[in-house]
Amino acid sequence: MDKLKMHSPDLSQSNISKIRALFPNCVTESSDDSGNVKLAIDFDQLKQELSDSIVEGPQERYHLNWPGKREALLTANAPIAKTLRPCREESVNFDTTENLFIEGDNLEALKLLQETYLGRVKMIYIDPPYNTGNDFIYKDDFSEDKDLYLLKTKQIDLDSNKLLSNPVSNGRFHSDWLTMMYSRLKLARNLLADNGVMFISIDDNEAHNLIKVGSEVFGEENFIAQLAVQLNPRGRNLDKFVAKTHEYILIFVKDALEDSSLYGLEKEGKMVDEYNREDEFGKFRLTGLRNRNQSFNPTTRPKLYYPLYVNPKNGEVSVEKNNEHTDEVWPDAPGGIQTCWTWGKEKASNERGLLLAELSNHEWRIFRKDYLLGKNGAVATTLAKSVWIDKEINNDYGRKTIKELFGSAVMSFPKSVQLIEKLIKMGTKDGDIVLDFFAGSSTTPHAVINVNQQENTNRKFIAVQLPELCDEKSDAFKAGYKTIAELSKARISKVCNINKDSKSNHSIGFRTLAIDTSNMTDIYYQPDQVRQEDMFAQVENIKADRTDEDLLFQVLLDWGVGLTLPISKQQLSSKDVFFVNADENGEGADLIACFDKDISNELIKALAEKQPLRVVFRDDGFANDSVKINVEQIFKQISPMTDVKSI
Repeated sequence: MDKLKMHSPDLSQSNISKIRALFPNCVTESSDDSGNVKLAIDFDQLKQELSDSIVEGPQERYHLNWPGKREALLTANAPIAKTLRPCREESVNFDTTENLFIEGDNLEALKLLQETYLGRVKMIYIDPPYNTGNDFIYKDDFSEDKDLYLLKTKQIDLDSNKLLSNPVSNGRFHSDWLTMMYSRLKLARNLLADNGVMFISIDDNEAHNLIKVGSEVFGEENFIAQLAVQLNPRGRNLDKFVAKTHEYILIFVKDALEDSSLYGLEKEGKMVDEYNREDEFGKFRLTGLRNRNQSFNPTTRPKLYYPLYVNPKNGEVSVEKNNEHTDEVWPDAPGGIQTCWTWGKEKASNERGLLLAELSNHEWRIFRKDYLLGKNGAVATTLAKSVWIDKEINNDYGRKTIKELFGSAVMSFPKSVQLIEKLIKMGTKDGDIVLDFFAGSSTTPHAVINVNQQENTNRKFIAVQLPELCDEKSDAFKAGYKTIAELSKARISKVCNINKDSKSNHSIGFRTLAIDTSNMTDIYYQPDQVRQEDMFAQVENIKADRTDEDLLFQVLLDWGVGLTLPISKQQLSSKDVFFVNADENGEGADLIACFDKDISNELIKALAEKQPLRVVFRDDGFANDSVKINVEQIFKQISPMTDVKSI
């Protein structure tokens, strides 16, 4: 019976597997310091395969580099032996919610989410430290030896994840910040769906660098825009020379060829007023069918240059000339310059009911009807503009929201909920997952809940926040919140409580998970390094202070099973058995787990009859060696599709 690895994936080995698929002759085997065989790259052979593309040495080339970049890449790829421990008492609707709040370092969180959420997140929004010289950045523990890094991160506790002030006096002012961001962006991109989008708030201090490092991670072609967002209309009076009123939101997508990466925003205000006509299908406006761009003409777009025919009595339009449609119209600009139509002839024929002609200076102009509401009742959309000046998105509205929730300004510079709502509507649809791994006061979860209430949808959120200590002089500390994570969870709880009686309550609640050291003892990872005198003290490979539910969530992580799936617990043969995403009879589960001891053949047969996709036991949990030997055979006979493993 195979054992689960019980640590985050080794991304360097995953990358080697991808190279192996392209160049199998460039992948070989080598042994690590412990003598274990693993895949490795034969770089000499790979250079031979890419001989006309290799860039080495001091040759000039375009690239972004800084001290610490290599270490950041190694850190991003290295596995960690950490886990997520469930915190029921700090959650809302733990058993039914599909939302997650993860307390801990976001680099570790991103690593732990790699199996379960790989390619599943539709949108990421982050508001990272701006590196202004006064804020704090995460100080990561870098190591050039991946195995030593694994060993070290398995044994350290949360207190070793220190925060580091990055003042201007630090000689690596930009380097520290870029190193912190690079590893996180690399891991975040893995989680994005093929049509995923990432929004990043930033200001002038690092916007130029972030565009470069983001373009390296996502590809230059996948950098979409740099939005200018007015967050302080009055300007910052402490600025020198120029009072800044705006910040930026950078937009990167996983694949710019995916049309569903970004959606249009609903039209409002003056744009809605343009829909000043109405027929039996609703309000509409007229838009010209002729393409005004003169680079589109009979030479460049010959299929879009053809005549249309108008009925002079009522303005009806046809692609064919007949007794009623007699007046011929070509897509020519005033002065006889030839352009073309925006629709091809086939579409004009199929959609002729939307076409209408009107006289202007004794000449026919062809229009198409553009309705305000679509067939599904959705309001017409428009492309987002690159400058945002709506008053609802500035920081005053963020502070107002916090005061209404908490009674005081417990956060200094919270983003406006309406700003994040706008991004969510640009980047997601019903059922999509939104991730924010610099959650702060949890404006993003608040916005996700609001949008779900507005549109009766079921978007889900994952929020990650470090338990950073609040300043003892701050309003947050005076209000009883010791850490930013506590404040963040309190905000989501308040928003959930406000909306608990809403008809649309899909998003109500969140499941809190805390990052901690592995549930497994050292003997689980390095049994060959345990000394003889320690054997009796380490008979158990599971730490004494860990619960069965702790073990369940580490198994979910390791196996890549959804962390928000419904979980139930039943007693079978006097043993506690967990059922993940099963029906009311416990059948068809994604996972069945039993971590009790003295498991019998009878219980194993009963579980096999439930036909789960996966089942897991403690390696030392069987009544005797005979039962342990029989478990795989029993499942092969009764439920051959079940994957059986142990911890």
